[in-house]
Amino acid sequence: MAHSARRRRRLAQPHSTAEVDAFRARHLALGESEIMTAEGLARVTIDEGESPLAWLARRKGRDGRSLISAEQFVAGERLRADFTRGNLTPRVTSNWGAPTGGRSGPGEMTDVMVASRQRFQHALDACGPEFSGILMDVCCFLRGLEDVERERGWPARSAKVVLQLGLDRLARHYGLVATGGAARMRSWNAEAAGSAG
Repeated sequence: MAHSARRRRRLAQPHSTAEVDAFRARHLALGESEIMTAEGLARVTIDEGESPLAWLARRKGRDGRSLISAEQFVAGERLRADFTRGNLTPRVTSNWGAPTGGRSGPGEMTDVMVASRQRFQHALDACGPEFSGILMDVCCFLRGLEDVERERGWPARSAKVVLQLGLDRLARHYGLVATGGAARMRSWNAEAAGSAG
């Protein structure tokens, strides 16, 4: 009887704490988000402190705007989702079930994994080598900007600018922002200078 009452109380709690025990909930920055699944939109509980992108999206700059836009945040999280679904996370423990102890072989890969890996690679290719490294570090491996700067020998606060540029390119690749037309070339010529004088 006590067990079923406890279960009813747990199910009656808000969604964010129903999935996480009370002790962990006190130590996490829980929030809710909507993600796209094969069945449609689903509400999920997330740890907002886990992702450096979530921190940047919540943090305001001197102008009062978020350090990254909503489109940049969605693009980064989409890259991370494909990275995770593609099973690209490096293994840190032994896999006793795999005969070779390594990654899944082609016969063990699901269609979802293959499609996710392809989307992930296309996204990195679209961003180019200038931005793919920092996008992987921050979006996929959840490394902080200061760590990235220290490891690469970059000046302080430069990683934020490079990340913003990479996220812009990623958002453009995903179609989250409109792509502008080609920039018009302006030139100075003698005729225009003569008529101006």
